[in-house]
Amino acid sequence: MSLDNEKKGTVVLGGGIIGISTAVHLLRRGQQVTLITEAELVSGASGRSLSWLNSAADRTLEYHALRMAGIDRYRTLFAQDPSRDWLRFDGGLFWGENKQQETLARYNYETAHGYDSHLTGKNSVEKIDPQVAASAVAETALFNPGEGWVSLPHLANFLMQEFYRLDGQLIEHAGKSSVVTDAGGKAIGIKTNNGETFSGETVLVACGPQTPDVVAPLGVTIPNDSPLSMLVLTRPLEKTIKVVMNTPRVAIRPNPGKTLALDHDWYESSITRDANGEYSIPETVVNQLVAEAVNVLNGAEQLQAASWKIGLKPIPGDGEPVLGELAGVPGCFVAFTHSGATLALIIGELLASEIATGQKHPLLSTFRPERFDA
Repeated sequence: MSLDNEKKGTVVLGGGIIGISTAVHLLRRGQQVTLITEAELVSGASGRSLSWLNSAADRTLEYHALRMAGIDRYRTLFAQDPSRDWLRFDGGLFWGENKQQETLARYNYETAHGYDSHLTGKNSVEKIDPQVAASAVAETALFNPGEGWVSLPHLANFLMQEFYRLDGQLIEHAGKSSVVTDAGGKAIGIKTNNGETFSGETVLVACGPQTPDVVAPLGVTIPNDSPLSMLVLTRPLEKTIKVVMNTPRVAIRPNPGKTLALDHDWYESSITRDANGEYSIPETVVNQLVAEAVNVLNGAEQLQAASWKIGLKPIPGDGEPVLGELAGVPGCFVAFTHSGATLALIIGELLASEIATGQKHPLLSTFRPERFDA
């Protein structure tokens, strides 16, 4: 049964962490919200994100400011209950492939705009985390003590408890859905795969790497550079690291239950797609990634993969977030970005504000979709 077309509120298309965050922030403002997702919640990119909370390395100052605001919101959430095992701030460790000058350039760039960055290396890394194998670390490495990580499925469960308390409506397994517009081109709802329409005064499309495809029928072009990626979850270890690690052959973060989450990009060419659109990768490649993790950890010789997921990682064509109302489709907002984990809470907050008040937030000024119209 479709919602009453006269009912005011917002229809959010996309059950990833940005869609969930925006839905909850709208509910906090007293808005009525229907959240629609193609399959289950966080079954897409949010379910296979390394979710490293950071603003390290080189990016525009506007993007850096947005990411730092995103980290700030996670710090507020962390302070409310520091005992949560799915949100931690124990720092991040980076080293490149024996290219000291590149690491020093990264250090100089980070410190130049006040990012907390410290030089370390194989001779001092034990003081940061004794579970890191010092022999594997480059002579020059970086430690960013303000960085952290979050398990997005756990965060989603946490936010959805509030979603239900505030009477949000969830529609799962809706299949491929589309934006409905009126005769004047204004967005007025979402039509699901079975033809059911859910109406709202505004619509948010937050479908990760599928976002450009959803808005394309509206005459909107958003360049899409989303690559394939994989996240591996391991079996538990007796002792595990505290820091997030970004190394030449594997990226690692802690995960609840003394497990680890692993990813990188060197194996991308090994991923194949069948006629049904399902991605797969040889288990030998997964085991090779696990072996790379063993090489940089102490006491992890028995480490094994427990599960892995493959899919597209959301990255807009110019690398910058795409956020806000579509200029040519009034009432239709989009959220398409890399670093969805770092940005999820702040994007949800700012987009909910724009949707509810009609006032554009200056933090999002350089990320508007119309920059691609030229």
